[in-house]
Amino acid sequence: MVGGTAEKPGRSAPSLVHTGHPDAARLDVGAATFRMLADSTRLHILWLLTQGPADVGTLVTATGANRTAVSQHLAKLRLSGLVSTRKEARNVIYSIIDGHLTRLILEGMNHADHRVTGEPVHD
Repeated sequence: MVGGTAEKPGRSAPSLVHTGHPDAARLDVGAATFRMLADSTRLHILWLLTQGPADVGTLVTATGANRTAVSQHLAKLRLSGLVSTRKEARNVIYSIIDGHLTRLILEGMNHADHRVTGEPVHD
């Protein structure tokens, strides 16, 4: 165990900070992630998933969007690798893919809160 996180055999410990200059592949993946966040319904769905896994019906109710729109957004998020699915009886349960994305969503919404409320910026 390194830094409170179990290491997988043959892999280095996961890190939260990558200090090297990003290469083209990393910039492309980062830009693709931000494109997926650029829709308010998708962002709302992802924010809801930071609170825990959910099925389509729960996400429809929480977002107020219609079922078709939520399903289409979830399909895009799944194809882009930002959410995962598992089957539970007759329901498909969606989850946010990892802690990096969770922290990105939460920080983005904290930033939005500061912009909307006028609260001073901070580090």
